[in-house]
Amino acid sequence: MLLTLTTTHRPATDLGYLLVKHPDRVQSFDLPAGVAHVFYPEADDGRCTAALLLDIDPQRLGAGRGRGRKQAATPDGFTLGQYVNDRAYAASSLLSSALSSVFRSALRGESRERPELAGTAVPLEVRVPVLRCRGGADLAGRLFTPLGWTVTATPVPLDEQHPDWGDSRYVDLLLTGTVRVADALNHLYVLLPVLDDAKHYWVAPDEIDKLLRAGAGWLADHPERGLITRRYLAHRRALAGQALARLAELRLADEPPADDSVDEAAPTPQRDGARASLAVRRREAVLGALATAGANRVLDLGCGGGALLTALAADRRYTEIVGTDVSTHALTLAARRLRLDRLPERQRDRIRLWQSALTYRDDRLRGWDAAVLMEVIEHVDPPRLPALEDAVLGHARPGTVVVTTPNAEYNVRYEGLGAGRFRHADHRFEWTRAEFADWVARVADTYGYTAVISGVGDDDPEVGSPTQLAVLTRTDRTRKEETTR
Repeated sequence: MLLTLTTTHRPATDLGYLLVKHPDRVQSFDLPAGVAHVFYPEADDGRCTAALLLDIDPQRLGAGRGRGRKQAATPDGFTLGQYVNDRAYAASSLLSSALSSVFRSALRGESRERPELAGTAVPLEVRVPVLRCRGGADLAGRLFTPLGWTVTATPVPLDEQHPDWGDSRYVDLLLTGTVRVADALNHLYVLLPVLDDAKHYWVAPDEIDKLLRAGAGWLADHPERGLITRRYLAHRRALAGQALARLAELRLADEPPADDSVDEAAPTPQRDGARASLAVRRREAVLGALATAGANRVLDLGCGGGALLTALAADRRYTEIVGTDVSTHALTLAARRLRLDRLPERQRDRIRLWQSALTYRDDRLRGWDAAVLMEVIEHVDPPRLPALEDAVLGHARPGTVVVTTPNAEYNVRYEGLGAGRFRHADHRFEWTRAEFADWVARVADTYGYTAVISGVGDDDPEVGSPTQLAVLTRTDRTRKEETTR
């Protein structure tokens, strides 16, 4: 079975750094079910393709089922199914296991040589020429499209010489999009077994943790999370119930909007089909800004239930991570989401949660590389904003400050959001693009920062993007870096 991953990011051969596999070598890995080979059919500055070829050994696969270990049901539900099957040819949950073993560092988003690129979305093309797909091409689209992929799933005919026989249960899957390599691999790690719907190994309770870890930042908001969870856990009702309960808890931890507010967890409205939810795309934009800034020690100010903290904790480039919130309940939810009580000590020591009000000076927040105010300022009463500005930009003075806030002009694109209403019941204000630009320019000039403003989400030619993002860089830090160079 075969999977290829292609990029046109320049230099495209940086893909080798992200996958931690050298383009000039063929590497082989011995696995329980056979041997996996990684090689590069093409590798130059303009285009680079990495291929994962899994050579299944039927004897190994069959022997693994006869050692007294309880196994999942045979793929086709008949006695000889473990010996007579398509496992050697069609991509399945076996390929997912190979991804986990061969690209372990890449799945975690780690790259010692290209850490900034590991956190950046790049143009990617994923091809799985023969994929066992229970649910057909339509299901493949429903699973991958909300994650930002353009999906082409072409049914494979039973016999090209006899088209009247119809299509087989396999599809030729092509995914294109601009996605972090780590996210692409995690999408595949979870969704290949879901499309296969016949996991080849016994599903134990620890599979819940694997699912939530690989699905961090996207699964809780996915419109098909119920189907994904049930299939990934081999329809084991008790395990699926536990996993769905934890996903519901994560959604609650993100404090979704009240009934009379806009649901940004849904895919953003646009003309060319669904995309990842605005909440997911906003987190990706913030992570990209932090990676570009080269930050290692990061503050998530007003962290809420910990959605961004979870993404930060999954990336080893961040050596110290602190989440602050005025709400102890939010910090409790964040700790639960991060599973701090179960993390290894070394991992747990990277992460701290502090109760702190952003309108008061806090000496603990001084001297950090970067601070994030993601969807925070609009929850502050306008008369209290100067106090927040002084506490964060004047007193704490991180090297980089990343701010996101809604674009009020975009609200007309949300169905049912009347004039003068905000997206969330707790918002104290929502700014137009001009108002946000004026505020950013003023605070940057006052506290000694330079600023770059951009949008997050689909750009509407009339009203702009749904979210506004500003990256403020401390000017004395910039001068110091230029002097060093």
